[in-house]
Amino acid sequence: MAGSRKIPDDELQLWRRAMTGVTPLHPAPPEPPGGKGQPGTTDAAGATPPKAAAHKPARPERPTTQLPHLAPGVTAGLDHRTAERLRRGKLAIEARLDLHGLRQAEAHAELAGFVERSYQAGLRVLLVITGKGTLREEAGVLRSQVPRWLNEPRLRQRVIGFQPAQRRHGGDGALYVLLRRARG
Repeated sequence: MAGSRKIPDDELQLWRRAMTGVTPLHPAPPEPPGGKGQPGTTDAAGATPPKAAAHKPARPERPTTQLPHLAPGVTAGLDHRTAERLRRGKLAIEARLDLHGLRQAEAHAELAGFVERSYQAGLRVLLVITGKGTLREEAGVLRSQVPRWLNEPRLRQRVIGFQPAQRRHGGDGALYVLLRRARG
């Protein structure tokens, strides 16, 4: 590949950690019996082995369809008017969660439970307060983690989109989260 560079070990380790648990979309085809054979090779008797029947590798079952990754402003399957109202903070907030003072593991569990309870209760518009972080950090830990957590499969199934909140609701230290309608 033109313009490629050698990737430093620390970047490779970071990439491998990020890809832990990821299933490839197209798994490698199974190796033919007897190892890797080359076309046109012969067996011990001098005969050319028959070509293996072309087949598609079995596709792993997926419990749900792959949903697009969400980022602020990305609202898959949401009409423009509703997306704009969410961005401007014009939708009525139906529930709030304040994650201030929680450790990451606690905040993650609280967020997951909050989203699930809100979804089951038929709520749609949530306000999640993460805080802006401290002066030592460029961005707060929770502020940067909450969007990642909202993209995890179990939460992503419930979430249509999210946006940074308007100043009156916490600004950059809070997110509006829009949930799907619960199927009754």
